[in-house]
Amino acid sequence: MPASSGPERRTSDEAVTEHPEITYIGCARCGTLIAGLDGRYACSGCGWVNEWTEGHRPLPEARRRHD
Repeated sequence: MPASSGPERRTSDEAVTEHPEITYIGCARCGTLIAGLDGRYACSGCGWVNEWTEGHRPLPEARRRHD
């Protein structure tokens, strides 16, 4: 099922949270509608994955484990 060419994003009027935002886009390879977190996608249909730097905001820092 082909989808729109660009990702859906919330408007600037909506509150920004620290939680990931679910976004949708048509796969760049096969056109399947796929969902991702903050603009990072992986297609289960053909295996296409976008570059992690293409996300909408920086990835969170890793937390240190307390041993």
